[in-house]
Amino acid sequence: QVQLVESGGGLVQPGGSLRLACAASGSISRIYGMGWHRQAPGKERELVAALTSGSSTNYADSVKGRFTISRDNAKNTVYLQMNSLKPEDTAVYYCFLVHPRGSSWGQGTQVTVSS
Repeated sequence: QVQLVESGGGLVQPGGSLRLACAASGSISRIYGMGWHRQAPGKERELVAALTSGSSTNYADSVKGRFTISRDNAKNTVYLQMNSLKPEDTAVYYCFLVHPRGSSWGQGTQVTVSS
């Protein structure tokens, strides 16, 4: 079983920065990819950023140039550096990991961008 624990969410003013972290543990034979989705109130969950095992990245258009995804392979941890945050970035952010048995998800961490 794979466990994902997220951290780093919180309240930040517009224009500010936050860094989310997601640590994976458990029976992980191989990681095909890791990344982040988010879900705002009343909206569908959307992909924010993803990082494949080959280090390819994929970003939502709305966060390109502001968010950066990275990974520490030794720690099985993926990070999301979020800069120039906007009120529309407010959402619950969920970490995910794709492995040979399917996908695993974290419990979510709240990010609120407000003055």
